[in-house]
Amino acid sequence: MKFSKKSEYGLRALLELCETYGGRVLQRHEIAERQNIPVEFLEQILLALKRAGLLASRRGVRGGYSLIKSPEEITLGQVIRILDGPLAPISCVSKTAYQKCADCPYAAKPSCPLQQAMGEVRDAIANILDHYTLSRFAHSK
Repeated sequence: MKFSKKSEYGLRALLELCETYGGRVLQRHEIAERQNIPVEFLEQILLALKRAGLLASRRGVRGGYSLIKSPEEITLGQVIRILDGPLAPISCVSKTAYQKCADCPYAAKPSCPLQQAMGEVRDAIANILDHYTLSRFAHSK
């Protein structure tokens, strides 16, 4: 499973915001420059994280972004779900965006071998990312 650039950039931006948590706000161009992220793309990411309740923003010359929640309260799983959607490798094993497979020969049967395996993959990924906090992530760099 591969995560998008959106999630990668989002996590990198959050690393910067962790460093100033409880202090000053960071302007998007500061984050973009430090993390080598296109400013326009970063703006979309920051707005999604703001809408999800992880960030606050302030307008004006001294404006910028800051974390609302403590880095200990935010998990990588949360961030990736906000930016990329479900962690499940296939939609028929998703807990948050389940979709029945229309073309699968096992859809009408009581069990599907693919669901079993991919369900375990989903659980393993979620178990790691939902217990890996932003604080731990920031301190591992």
